[in-house]
Amino acid sequence: MIFALGRLGESEVLPWFLPGVVIWVAVALVAGGRVGRTLGVRRAVALALIVSLGIILSATLTPLRGALDFGAVGSGSCDLSRVGFAPLRDLLRLNEASLNVLLFVPLGGSIAFLPRSRLNVIVVAAAIALPFAIEATQLVVLWLDRACESADVVDNLTGLAIGLGGGIVMRRLAAAAVRQPR
Repeated sequence: MIFALGRLGESEVLPWFLPGVVIWVAVALVAGGRVGRTLGVRRAVALALIVSLGIILSATLTPLRGALDFGAVGSGSCDLSRVGFAPLRDLLRLNEASLNVLLFVPLGGSIAFLPRSRLNVIVVAAAIALPFAIEATQLVVLWLDRACESADVVDNLTGLAIGLGGGIVMRRLAAAAVRQPR
């Protein structure tokens, strides 16, 4: 469960979300050049990768308000009731499923701008593994007071695929515009 059915960034639900994002933006500004050189991309793409990862981690791996105020702990179990795509009607309105999809779209879009290389294959593999790692962490780190759900993995991977597809289209359109004679 990413947003506990609260508004994105609502301090009552995720008190460490915004501070986490600020920290990740600072990390991106400091490390963006080096990451860009390592991955063979412009600094802007590296910044987008780092910030999108930071938003994901801030939204999914910071403790919920209840864990901070009441010492609440997660259940130690994983809800496997949905292993398929969310119904389209759920994705067309703001709710947990649509927010879980939207959360990973920027990461997928950023990855689409990576050149083909062995290192970048590892980045793609890590992005695919990320939703599984997040849910596993939510399952075992009970003091976060998070809920492990198979639906979140499906929704996150859907967002990653949408972002990747959209990024590929944008990359090709940009390349075609550059090749156009003026």
